[in-house]
Amino acid sequence: MWLWLCGAFQNKKTNKHRLLLFALPSRSAGSQDDMKQADRIFNEFTKLEMEPWTDVHYVQLQTPDSKAPNHVVFGSVDFKPTGYLAYSATGKVQGKLVYGNYGRPEDLEVVKKKNVELKGSVLLLRAGKISFAEQVANAEKERVAAVLIYPDTQDYSFRTDTVLYGHVHLGSGDPYTPGFPSFEHTQFAPTLSSGLPKILAQTITANNAAALLQKIGGPAPDASSGFKGKLDVPYDLGGIENITVEVNNMLVNREIHNVFGVIKGFTDPDRYVVLGAQRDAWGEGYAKATVGTSILMELARAVHKMVEEDGFRPRRSIVFASWSAGEYGSVGATEWLEAYMSSIDKNVFTYISLDGVVMGRGSFMASASPLLYSLLERTMKEVKQHCMVIQFLPMMMDDPAYPFLAFAGIPSVSFHFISSNSESYTYYGTNLDNIDHLNYQTNHHTSEMTAAAAQFAGQMALRLVHDHLLSLDVSRYKSLLTTTVTGVFQRIRQLSQLKNVSPTWLSSARGSFQRAADSITNDIENTDLSDNEACRILNNRIMRIEHTLLSPYVSPVETPFRHLLLGRGPHTLTSIAETDDMEELHTQLALATWNLQGCANAMVGNIWDLDNQI
Repeated sequence: MWLWLCGAFQNKKTNKHRLLLFALPSRSAGSQDDMKQADRIFNEFTKLEMEPWTDVHYVQLQTPDSKAPNHVVFGSVDFKPTGYLAYSATGKVQGKLVYGNYGRPEDLEVVKKKNVELKGSVLLLRAGKISFAEQVANAEKERVAAVLIYPDTQDYSFRTDTVLYGHVHLGSGDPYTPGFPSFEHTQFAPTLSSGLPKILAQTITANNAAALLQKIGGPAPDASSGFKGKLDVPYDLGGIENITVEVNNMLVNREIHNVFGVIKGFTDPDRYVVLGAQRDAWGEGYAKATVGTSILMELARAVHKMVEEDGFRPRRSIVFASWSAGEYGSVGATEWLEAYMSSIDKNVFTYISLDGVVMGRGSFMASASPLLYSLLERTMKEVKQHCMVIQFLPMMMDDPAYPFLAFAGIPSVSFHFISSNSESYTYYGTNLDNIDHLNYQTNHHTSEMTAAAAQFAGQMALRLVHDHLLSLDVSRYKSLLTTTVTGVFQRIRQLSQLKNVSPTWLSSARGSFQRAADSITNDIENTDLSDNEACRILNNRIMRIEHTLLSPYVSPVETPFRHLLLGRGPHTLTSIAETDDMEELHTQLALATWNLQGCANAMVGNIWDLDNQI
């Protein structure tokens, strides 16, 4: 079975032709090109007898206003940028121009130590290290009035007149319907996403930034600060002269289509792994959208052929999903998750993202739930690129798999073949994300690397739907849990003024979790895995883990990424280990303890076997 799948992707000429089939010069979300591509995918699923269906959403997207372009004026420097950042606040502000490197908290501390005022300023930042949304959120905490973001030549090797596009919603989905699916005629609560910025944000080119930095003035940062880029200008901190920024982006309501097809399982058809790919992009989006969509369709054809011609009988179902509005923060995918939030964790047991799987050649990175680490390692040994070592990275908020993991509690993975010594694909969010630049990054092995990525994703999916037992390793959470709980212990020891608070209960909950994980491992060893009912009971216990790590004590509207260990917000163990608020720490520690204990209880299964040693 596994060899057959490998053979399906060996013809380089065929792979190149199929990649070109899904290449488009433009593919913005909800556009005519996007809709045509969606129809084409639907028709292909129909030919493959995959019973396709479409989820239609009506979402709020932000675009530039052609009649009132965004505008920046700094003395004699006057320009109207063509790039933009979706979900920026709109309006016109004036403030002192300040340079803040990448806009990380440690960068802004450097600025403040030089007595440069951030409040009310316009902060010039270089792109990289963290997402646009995080840069803007950090600036907003310092009460900055506006943020300008540019690509420095130290981080981006392309031309200095290259335009950047992106979004600044610190979250995912339609920020105007947080927690609710954007179906037509749906009754929405009068609320906005807590991650929607209240300050202006705008991208500018490196040439624009050089003109501003040439005249910024102010104190120079210390040489050891890492503030100096590679533009031929002084990288002073500013805070001297006023700059005016005007953002006139407008909201538009767009109809978007998520398209699905399914190959149903023969034993547990109500359990399924989802393979998903983003269909839209800011420009051509060759690496961002074309490659992933091509792989999605080739895997659908390959698995269909295995079932029809090779006698393959998957135990569980495989759902193939083509998402729209991914560039705005996984909008299409998140709207789908919101629509079926109450039940989706009971059916979807893994999400595999196909976005950005080929960024280069020579190295391999993956971000995933720890439950999938063992499967990733085993799969790497089975595919042609087995000599590569997997570099596991934390899953960031702008990862397309993140809402599945941290919002919906579904074990999820995104992976990337990438150039050696690289951490990102610099052409994302530009009009340079095309076939020529991807060929350059892969040393003209794009077809070969696409085949490797397809095999990797396909092997994982087939293991997950074929084996009697779900390929989710419950033991792999132990290390992360121990590390995060240790961080909480250390924080409480540092806070000598904290009274009547002990991390002992949290430690006991961690012990319950580990004993529950061990009990699953022991039960697996002592179970006849050919017994379908026994396997289903064990798989039920395994499937509960990720979802019960979502905190039941926070609102998905206010704090959507509710995962205790991998989410974002005051409820997470990482946040508890960093807070200075004594009352907040006391409350959140108690809630986190019972969150973890609840997960352990769910893993045990039978109520009479529960271990409430707190």
